[in-house]
Amino acid sequence: MTHVAVPAEVTKKDWITDDLVRLSVGIEDPEDIIADLDQVLENA
Repeated sequence: MTHVAVPAEVTKKDWITDDLVRLSVGIEDPEDIIADLDQVLENA
């Protein structure tokens, strides 16, 4: 969690909300990333 120590008034100003999803990808196969996202969104 990159913003856990940032005060709420700062995060709100910078559009960082509790429901923000941060997606960080590397050299994974694009189909694997899409499948992972599909699985997460189905269970959300």
